[in-house]
Amino acid sequence: MKSTHYGQRLLLFFIFSLYTGLYAQESTSSSKEGPSIKWISFEEAITLNQKKPKMILVDIYTDWCGWCKKMDKETFTDPEVVKYINKKYYAVKLNAEQKEAIRFKEQDFVNPHPDKAKSTHELASALLKNERLYPSYVILDKHSDWTHKLRGYQKAETLLPVLHFYGDGDYLKMSWLEYLKKEK
Repeated sequence: MKSTHYGQRLLLFFIFSLYTGLYAQESTSSSKEGPSIKWISFEEAITLNQKKPKMILVDIYTDWCGWCKKMDKETFTDPEVVKYINKKYYAVKLNAEQKEAIRFKEQDFVNPHPDKAKSTHELASALLKNERLYPSYVILDKHSDWTHKLRGYQKAETLLPVLHFYGDGDYLKMSWLEYLKKEK
């Protein structure tokens, strides 16, 4: 008799835990409603850039990267970051381990070992200059040329000045240190 009550209590506890877990996920996701970054594929960004030139921000991530998820949840939902990226950049999410080939600047980039875990796509390697640190961000200019690489998790207040420096074209007129002095 005692084991039956224990089993019922365990079942009720499990159902209650499952219900509250689902409710918590639902309420958290709805609290972050609002404007979001318009992420597009790498190929779409290159095509759009040829028609209407803009800077391109490439977020290079992996599915297993915890800091990448934190960046998506915190920094890439910040209203100022969202507004500025959507205004000045084509925003691209590039899975560093994706299986599909990508054509860029008359060259095909592939994942050399698509069936192998943690195999890096050639385009991710090229953009990161063979550095494998995730998340990383690469800024391409209006001609789709490599301009800057930023590594690791970034808070909104540290990412925004970099986005402005490149997005407003100040990088063409002054050094980063000159820009920082001007902004103070």
